[in-house]
Amino acid sequence: MGVRPLSDPAAMQYRKRMNRLLMALAGAALLSVPFAAQTTSPPRAKSGLTAVEGIKVGHHTLTERPTGCTVILVDGDAVGGVSQRGGAPGTRETDLLDPLNMVDKVNAVVLAGGSAFGLEAATGTVKWLEEHNIGWAAGPSRVPIVPGAILFDLGVGGNPKIRPTADCGYKAAEAATAGPVEEGSVGAGAGATVGKFGGPGRSMKAGLGTASITHPSGLVVAAIVAVNAVGDIIDPSNGKVVAGVRNPDNTFSDARAILRAGAFQRPRAGENTTIGLVATNAKLTKAQVTRMAMMADDGYARAISPSHTNGDGDTIFSLATGRWDGNADITLVGGLAAEAMADAIVRAATQATGVAGIPAARDLKK
Repeated sequence: MGVRPLSDPAAMQYRKRMNRLLMALAGAALLSVPFAAQTTSPPRAKSGLTAVEGIKVGHHTLTERPTGCTVILVDGDAVGGVSQRGGAPGTRETDLLDPLNMVDKVNAVVLAGGSAFGLEAATGTVKWLEEHNIGWAAGPSRVPIVPGAILFDLGVGGNPKIRPTADCGYKAAEAATAGPVEEGSVGAGAGATVGKFGGPGRSMKAGLGTASITHPSGLVVAAIVAVNAVGDIIDPSNGKVVAGVRNPDNTFSDARAILRAGAFQRPRAGENTTIGLVATNAKLTKAQVTRMAMMADDGYARAISPSHTNGDGDTIFSLATGRWDGNADITLVGGLAAEAMADAIVRAATQATGVAGIPAARDLKK
């Protein structure tokens, strides 16, 4: 049989089919290696903060009143940073995260309810780390490095004297795993609420959410956040309100419209706060991981309206585990951190459950 010229239409179609077949076979061969590896690897979360290898998360939620704490544990070393833009913060050990200062490793980060009282939860996490000989080498001791931040939930669900203690932080650290992260009204998000521009009785329940993004290069960036904002939660994908100030018929007033009309109730300083953390498997310097936290703040602005008010203590911590061997572009890492944070904020609202007469987004669905 003679060979057809390349210009022959039938021959061209045949060559195209063969090329597609060869490409498919090549792709199958490439995929067979990681698939085989997955069948022998222990299962772990494919989304959320624990998608970053070396990060564990544990919650402890109090039953007497909706409040609690969330501990992010580092399995090994991680460089830490922080961005604090809210006007009423409640934090500990944030100065040491300044790139100008010496300590460049973080062992855990604690997020807690209970206002300033909740900072005590970090003491329990320090105790747990000390018992496991984890910390910064300092002479004869290892000193655990545990930054933390709190949110105000004392007015939700009962006795305000019930708040996270050192025992709460210890138990959350003890419960930390690399598995899927529980979301909603748990841990630091147990007593979190949003949509307080309309005054008492018009807010909604929020909670804790997490999200991750895996780049084709193998770079992973993830976020976790407890959302207790003055403002509304906005889904950046469509601009719609997910949770926020309610009208009497349980429709949304929309904080953006309230702002433009100038008819809002001013937030009281210290009674609101969104606290969170972004993490990556990239290798970053202390200055770069701080930039990552600062860029992640854009996720707050995209998904909370308004954010960073004088009545919010908005704080974002950042961690870089350095387990990915690729070249980390901080613009890419920070941009993805903002995206992951916005996704986590929306999940904090959609995964929450109502409590003490305060409905959640799922309660308003028809």
